[in-house]
Amino acid sequence: MSLARTLKATPTLFRVGFAGAIAYRAELFVWMLSTTMPFVMLALFSAVAAERPLGRYDQRELALYFLATFLVRQLTGSWAAWEINFEVRQGTLSTRLLRPVHPLYAYAVDNLAAIPLRMVLVGPVFIGTLLHFGVAWLPSSAALWAALFAAVLGGWLITFLINAAIGSLALYMESSVKLIDLYLVGFFVFSGYTIPVDLFPSWLSALGDVLPFRYQIALPVEVLTSAHGEGELSRLLLQQWGMVALLLTVTLALWSRAVRRYGAFGG
Repeated sequence: MSLARTLKATPTLFRVGFAGAIAYRAELFVWMLSTTMPFVMLALFSAVAAERPLGRYDQRELALYFLATFLVRQLTGSWAAWEINFEVRQGTLSTRLLRPVHPLYAYAVDNLAAIPLRMVLVGPVFIGTLLHFGVAWLPSSAALWAALFAAVLGGWLITFLINAAIGSLALYMESSVKLIDLYLVGFFVFSGYTIPVDLFPSWLSALGDVLPFRYQIALPVEVLTSAHGEGELSRLLLQQWGMVALLLTVTLALWSRAVRRYGAFGG
């Protein structure tokens, strides 16, 4: 399908995805409740920070960090791996493959279509944060807001592409759900979702820099809370988008081979 026709189909795909999010709003709400770990970690770390700051984090900085983490998690979440596994088991992937839109693009738009509904639900958290802490912690220039948009988009793309790659493996095996669990272990440790990555020892921080996880959550949160100067921020954004390019190449190649195998066996 040509790029022009794909773009023309995008509004329809978005409307269908948004309608699905509305129809399954209860499931979406349950998913959101499962992403409240930052509030748990905030309570734990704040108790420690009451005695002495943790690195650069006093109680105020910890509150801003974990509230921002919750917000970024809603903007960068993806469930494509579960969706692909479900469609492979049910046999409905074959129907999707017959449609004139690349399946991975359709999965991506479907995931993005749920963001407005998630924002309606988490909006009160953001407004409450602004009322309590003011706006001084937010990006202070148009360039930093543009960097935030790039960091959030890059974080979402990394999350989606990892999900799509894991989902593609379901075409090689009965289910790749167990691999999702393995991925989540790395995500919880290295993404900054449960602990700020700048509290890691240097050797663990160096390992995290070459893995995709910190670019999913920690980098957008750090941009949102104005944690980096322009030079450091530029370097991190380049690394993030380099990771996006690498994952896009790997995921497209993996999907293409998986679909050929799926078709060869009568999928």
